[in-house]
Amino acid sequence: MSSHNLRDHMTEAELIFTALAELSTRQIAQATDATGMEDNTTAAKAGGGIARGARKQLESQTGKPVVSADNYLPPPSTKKVLAGKGKK
Repeated sequence: MSSHNLRDHMTEAELIFTALAELSTRQIAQATDATGMEDNTTAAKAGGGIARGARKQLESQTGKPVVSADNYLPPPSTKKVLAGKGKK
């Protein structure tokens, strides 16, 4: 079974806003000398808020959602193997 990277299935806009959230979070954490879970959670929420605001602004200007199913890769089908069936 091959594994897939989530980013391989994101649109260009989804990748950009994800990168913005990550960059913002990292810079906020560095600027506030965040240490520990609580400080880093605060930085992550702030960084995500920056990306959320930018995404909403773009969506309001274009009238189109950034998040889409364009590159969505459905999960692999699962086959149920019944014990004892087909064995002789």
